[in-house]
Amino acid sequence: MNIDMICGVDEAGRGPWAGPVTAAAVILDPNRPISGLTDSKKISEKKRFALEPEIKEKVAHWCVAHAEPNEIDTLNIREATFLAMQRAIAGLGMNPGRILIDGNALPKDLPAPAEAIVKGDLKEPAISAASILAKTERDRLMLGYDAAYPQFGFAGHKGYGTAAHAEALQRLGPCPIHRTSFAPVRRAMVSETLTN
Repeated sequence: MNIDMICGVDEAGRGPWAGPVTAAAVILDPNRPISGLTDSKKISEKKRFALEPEIKEKVAHWCVAHAEPNEIDTLNIREATFLAMQRAIAGLGMNPGRILIDGNALPKDLPAPAEAIVKGDLKEPAISAASILAKTERDRLMLGYDAAYPQFGFAGHKGYGTAAHAEALQRLGPCPIHRTSFAPVRRAMVSETLTN
């Protein structure tokens, strides 16, 4: 274990009604700085996708992992987020010296001392890099799901609860990537049952 190896961890996709929750773990290389790192929500989609290959090329280690909708429904979104984070950290292939996680809570059974940092994606470059990788990977997945389920418009809203998504959900009922434990999806399932 290298005490200098600080691992930043962040997630994307806690709030959407559909698709996985995605986490990334990143260990920066201090000899290869990356300019423009910040919370992924503070920069445009174009800028995120421009930074993604630079991050992957310049960091010492990175991994992106997911918890799928059925795991979210089984565990709850908080525990599924922790599971995705644990998978991302395990996927680094080495134990970091310290783990810095965006938010106010930590998963259990981490392989190194860890700290939860509120707004960590604005304060810690390693968390910022993880935030960008998690967001770009999840957005790319949702574009793929848009091709599979074009009637839901996933390319536009990425599974989040927009008016267009709510309308499609009420009209069509949920598809296989919807989170059935989330109230708007559950209501659409009840509505679909009542109308059939």
